[in-house]
Amino acid sequence: MNVAEIKKWDIANGEGVRVSLFVSGCTRHCKGCFNEIAWDFSYGKPFTEEVERELFEALSPDYIAGLSLLGGDPFEPQNQRGLYPFVKRFKEKFPHKSVWCYTGYTYQNGTLKEPHAVCEVTPDLLSLIDVLVDGPFVLERKDIRLKFRGSSNQRVLDLKKTRERGEIVLYLQ
Repeated sequence: MNVAEIKKWDIANGEGVRVSLFVSGCTRHCKGCFNEIAWDFSYGKPFTEEVERELFEALSPDYIAGLSLLGGDPFEPQNQRGLYPFVKRFKEKFPHKSVWCYTGYTYQNGTLKEPHAVCEVTPDLLSLIDVLVDGPFVLERKDIRLKFRGSSNQRVLDLKKTRERGEIVLYLQ
C-alpha cells in the first residue's frame, strides 16, 4: 500500500482536529474527484514502519480527536490489507480516539455492497471504524453546504451504533 499524503492537523475530514491518511489507489475514478492524483496505486511512497511511527507521533497529542482514512480509496482490497493491521494497532494504542473512513463503496448489511471490494479483512477493518462516509462522489449531486461529504448521495454513517442496533444509523442527516 502506498501513502499519497498525510495531513497532521486536519479539520475538514471528520470532527475535531484529526490526522488524515490518504492512501493511493482507486478504481472508481469518479468524475470531478478532488484527488485524481491518488487514483494510481503506485503514487506516493510505501507505507512503512517509519510512516506508521510518524502517524502515531502525530496522533499522540490529547487535542487530536482521531484518525481519518481517505484516498484514493481505503476500501480497495489491497489498501484494506495494508490498513487493517495499522488501524488495529491504532485502536489498541488510542482506544479513546475515533476512526473516520471515506469510501466510494456502499455499506450494506454489515459489509460492502460491491463484491469486488470485499476481501478477507473487510469485516475486521469495518469493525474498527467509528464513522464511515460511503458512496461514490457524484458531480451532478455536488453540494458544498454538506458537512463531511461532497455529494448528496453520500452518507455519514455511525458504524458503532449501526453495529449495535443492526440497522443503518446516520451520524449526520
